[in-house]
Amino acid sequence: MVVANQKGGVGKTTTAVNVAAALALYGARVLLIDLDPQGNASTALGVDHQAGVPSMYEVLVRGTAIADVIQPATGFASLFCAPATIDLSGAEVELVAFVAREQRLRRAIEEHLARADLQGEQRYDYVLIDCPPSLGLLTVNALAAGVEVFIPIQCEYYALEGVSQLVRIVELVKTQLNPILVVTTVLLTMYDARTRLSSQVADEVRTHFGPAVLATAIPRSVRISEAPSYSQTVMTYDPSSSGALSYLEAAREIAHASARLSSPGTPSSGQKETS
Repeated sequence: MVVANQKGGVGKTTTAVNVAAALALYGARVLLIDLDPQGNASTALGVDHQAGVPSMYEVLVRGTAIADVIQPATGFASLFCAPATIDLSGAEVELVAFVAREQRLRRAIEEHLARADLQGEQRYDYVLIDCPPSLGLLTVNALAAGVEVFIPIQCEYYALEGVSQLVRIVELVKTQLNPILVVTTVLLTMYDARTRLSSQVADEVRTHFGPAVLATAIPRSVRISEAPSYSQTVMTYDPSSSGALSYLEAAREIAHASARLSSPGTPSSGQKETS
């Protein structure tokens, strides 16, 4: 699942790490790939990502195997992270000179899963890719590698206008690079039930995206904001908070939708695991 929204401050990385953590708490084996040079997802999972640490930069630019950069997330038995370092900020420029530069991540993921199969390793139930807040080459690589697009949308004015450009890019990537790509999941974030604006935005989003919108909305929560400063997700920082419970419910919805997608006539489990 490609977690993307080119608009900053919508809770994209927060959603990626907390949904990944919630799925892991439900017993799933989860890999989160951090493609944001800021490395905030890596921070939240307690993964070392200082300059010089093997990261997604080496995977995309130097051809290093993903298995060589993956680290276990702190506090979870079945959650793993391929971190991002500041080096990744230069990858967009360096990738321009590569042939099939938009497919670098896809090939790396396919090789990683194939190698895991050959070695008899347990496969991932979910692979989530946290994109930078832009529609550059890193995000295109993620979209070319994915099966599903997961869009967090902040319950604020102009929310849908910011997403329209992303949807156009998704359609372009689907036409040119990845015909199985589809927007399957939309999550409302920073929802404030006390305001009419949040309700209006939620109604507009549900009208536009229909059943792709999860029934669960993530509320504004101080605990969610505080957790990364302790290198944690809200799942371990304050498991009983409204934010943690909401992300657990969102993850449950995603898991049920995934079960439906893997039924006969839909993408195979092998395709799902490269999403």
